[in-house]
Amino acid sequence: MRPLRYSINTTLDGCCHHEAGLGPDAESMAYWTAQMSRADALLLGRVTYQMMESAWRKPPAGDWPDWMGADDRPFAEAIDGARKHVVSSTLDRVDWNAELLHGDLETAVRALKEEPGQGLWVGGVTLPRALADLGLIDEFEFLVHPVLAGRGPTLLAGLREQIDLTLVERQEFRSGVIAARYRPTAR
Repeated sequence: MRPLRYSINTTLDGCCHHEAGLGPDAESMAYWTAQMSRADALLLGRVTYQMMESAWRKPPAGDWPDWMGADDRPFAEAIDGARKHVVSSTLDRVDWNAELLHGDLETAVRALKEEPGQGLWVGGVTLPRALADLGLIDEFEFLVHPVLAGRGPTLLAGLREQIDLTLVERQEFRSGVIAARYRPTAR
C-alpha cells in the first residue's frame, strides 16, 4: 500500500495561508521540488487545485511567466507534469493531468492507496482535515516558517480527535525554516 503524505507550509502559529509571509526561498523550493518528484500523484481539493493550476501550470505558449525565477522552474515543471486527483462536488471536469475523484471519499482514497507506487501527496487545508479525520494520512510533513501570522486559516483546525505523532525526520534550513515529518503514533 502506498502512503499518503500531507505536506504544507505553515507559520509558527499554525497559519497555512499562502499569503501569510510564507514566501519560498531557493532551499525550500528545492525541497518541495524533490517531494513533488517523489509523489506518484497529487490529491487536491478544488480550491488547492485551482490555486496551484493558476500559479504552476505551464502556459499554452510554452514559456514560463516572467515572475518565475530559476529556483521556481524545477518545482513548476514537477507539479505541472504530476498526475492529479481532484476532490470536488462543484467541478464538472478538470484537465492539467487531472481526473475528478468520484464517490465516497474514504473508499476512493483507499483505492488510490492500494495502487502500486511510492506514495501520494495531499496539500491544502480542508481536504487534509477530512482525510485526517478518516485516518487516511500516513505522514504529516510541515515546513515551519519563522513567522507569526496572527490570522488566517490554521493547520487542521476542527479535527474530530487528537492525533498523536512521532517525529521521523527533521531538517533545518539556513532561512530558519524547519522541515519536520511525522507519522501517526499507534495507539
